[in-house]
Order: sequence, then structure tokens, then C-alpha cells
Amino acid sequence: MKVEDYLREQGVWFERRIHSPAYTAQELAAEEHTPGANVAKAVIVRADGEYVMVVLPASYKLDMRKLAAAMNCDACRLAEEEEMADLFPDVEIGSEPPMGNLYDIATVVDSRLAEDDQILFPAGSHRDAIAMDFADYERLVHPRIADVSVHV
Repeated sequence: MKVEDYLREQGVWFERRIHSPAYTAQELAAEEHTPGANVAKAVIVRADGEYVMVVLPASYKLDMRKLAAAMNCDACRLAEEEEMADLFPDVEIGSEPPMGNLYDIATVVDSRLAEDDQILFPAGSHRDAIAMDFADYERLVHPRIADVSVHV
């Protein structure tokens, strides 16, 4: 299900933003004239054999030690690109919306994103983004919120 369809079905406010192609979260931030700390990117990891979507600010990188501690897991690794294609067949690789609930994947959100009133993220293509209230995002996705990143 496309993220826009899901949000409409849930009756929440969101704004679809169309922009020039952006292949990284930092490029999306530049296209949207928004600080990288306010743009979300999804990173997929395998934690003790299970897929987990970790959502970080664009200007931060995942700290695997922090993630392992937050999740109390023994083995964490980044998912391979082939795995991504299988997990997200309906989106362009690298533009996964940070809504693991749509893919039956647990979601962890870095605590820095939870400090903002809104969240901005890719909507499944390199040309589309979604802005929505963080409170609605949290209510729909039910993420675990933890400090799992470091500034780039």
C-alpha cells in the first residue's frame, strides 16, 4: 500500500511534496530547504535475525552499538541491497518511507526526530516526500524511541 493511501485511510493530515530527484536524505533536505536534522531516513538492519527499520535524521548516522544496547540484541548488521528489494517491492530503493508497520517490520526512531512537531520523509520514490505531524506518525507506526545515532 502506498504511504499516501495509508495516511488518507487513517484520516491524518499530511502534505505531499514533489521535488527534483533526491537520492539521499541530505539531498531531500536540500530540495526541501529543510535542515538535515528535520528530515527522516530509514535504515534497515538485521537484529538477532529480525529485520528492523531504524529511522534517523538525515544529518546523523546509525551507531550500531547504541542500537544493540537499545534493543538488547547480540548481533546487528545492515541489511544488504538485495534484501531491501525483497522487503520493499513497491518503492524505489533508497526512498523507503519510515513506516515499518506497512511492511510488518519493527520500527525504532532516533530520539532527535521525536523532538520535532513534524516529520518529513521520502514517500517511496526519489521525487516524492511526505510531511506530517510527528504525533500522528507516532500514533500510526508505534515506534520504539531511542538514542541510536551520532551526528555526521
